[in-house]
Amino acid sequence: MAYDFDLFVIGAGSGGVRAARFAAGFGAKVAVAESRYLGGTCVNVGCVPKKLLVYGAHVADELEQAAGFGWTLEEGHFDWGTLIANKNREIERLNGIYRNLLVNSGVTLLQGHARITGANEVEVDGQRYSAEHILIATGGWPQVPDIPGKELAITSNEAFYLKDLPRRVLVVGGGYIAVEFAGIFQGLGADTTLLYRGDLFLRGFDGSVRTHLKEELEKRGLNLQFNADIQRIDKLDDGSLKATLKDGRELLADCVFYATGRRPMLDNLGLENTGVELDARGFIRVDEQYQTTAPSILAIGDVIGRVQLTPVALAEGMAVARRLFKPEQYRPVDYQNIPTAVFSQPPIGTVGLTEEQALEAGHKVQIFESRFRAMKLTLTDIQEKTLMKLVVDAETDKVLGCHMVGPDAGEIIQGLGIALKAGATKQQFDETIGVHPTAAEEFVTMRTVTR
Repeated sequence: MAYDFDLFVIGAGSGGVRAARFAAGFGAKVAVAESRYLGGTCVNVGCVPKKLLVYGAHVADELEQAAGFGWTLEEGHFDWGTLIANKNREIERLNGIYRNLLVNSGVTLLQGHARITGANEVEVDGQRYSAEHILIATGGWPQVPDIPGKELAITSNEAFYLKDLPRRVLVVGGGYIAVEFAGIFQGLGADTTLLYRGDLFLRGFDGSVRTHLKEELEKRGLNLQFNADIQRIDKLDDGSLKATLKDGRELLADCVFYATGRRPMLDNLGLENTGVELDARGFIRVDEQYQTTAPSILAIGDVIGRVQLTPVALAEGMAVARRLFKPEQYRPVDYQNIPTAVFSQPPIGTVGLTEEQALEAGHKVQIFESRFRAMKLTLTDIQEKTLMKLVVDAETDKVLGCHMVGPDAGEIIQGLGIALKAGATKQQFDETIGVHPTAAEEFVTMRTVTR
């Protein structure tokens, strides 16, 4: 039968826009429906605005270090409203870019809530459209545990639009979003406490990285409270919040920020009208080609719960567009050795296996580890240390993992991601001449096995 569209994409986030643009470029007739904002979580309430706030928080470090380089500065003053207004302006600019990317690619943009009404049919604001293929790319949404007073807490969605910087902040969670926002709030001047119900945050990251970051955050004065969780939140007469912990302690704050996980955004999507199944965690079940259990419906990105990173959603969107409309160019997404960064303060960069993962996989490993005070800090009183670590297969000499905590970690780890993708050995690292004087050269000058 003839369809209105070859591909109907629900969600104009990173993955959905990539799939739509390239499918249209391959000659397909494509529509995208978006009810919220163009660019999805990353552009609007995720990576991009978060990184802008991280930059803002880093200015405090630069001001503190300035005296060591001969600069005498008057006492600085930070204005939250200016930062948020400038951030909003940049996000609006990016929204326009995403709109132009879609429209100029020949994609039909429908701004409204899309609901699937059949295997090949989508309804947007009362109008029904037929499509040979439907792609769900609706992303994720932060969730707060069901405790008394949960409505008094905020998530990352609201944090980017706070009218004022809270004086006292409780950040709840142990993942990268919690760690990043704790650094942002503290770096901008808020009295910040990070609560995590486990023994140590950033579960799944390399053990050396987790321990090192803990030590550096404590040096900066961040109040870390592990094995701690909130039982209820109450609002006091003066407008402040009282968080009662499960151990009976009470903490006062002006803002309680939750970063305890994200759920797939499936609200009113109409999945009950399809054969789409969810997995045990509530994400959409797909096969290796992002096909759901309904033959005409696919899904990518955070909504499938694999690797929830923007570049991964982009790669998945590209893979879908190629497989459907340019099969001769199709190649599957490689989920091995995905580089990533945590924009904590100091930041983390990591690619490949952690020491724990390598051992669990049966590798006999050699660990090369270095901790040092960055050259930039030698003219200051700041005692922050950088960590660099290589996990090497002792039998093949192949580098299995690279990990870093320190300035520019994300920038440095991107290049090392290429090396691991190419299967580099420790000998090749050793034979690579370093760029001097840089922190990055430490990765090619570590010669002594730590353990």
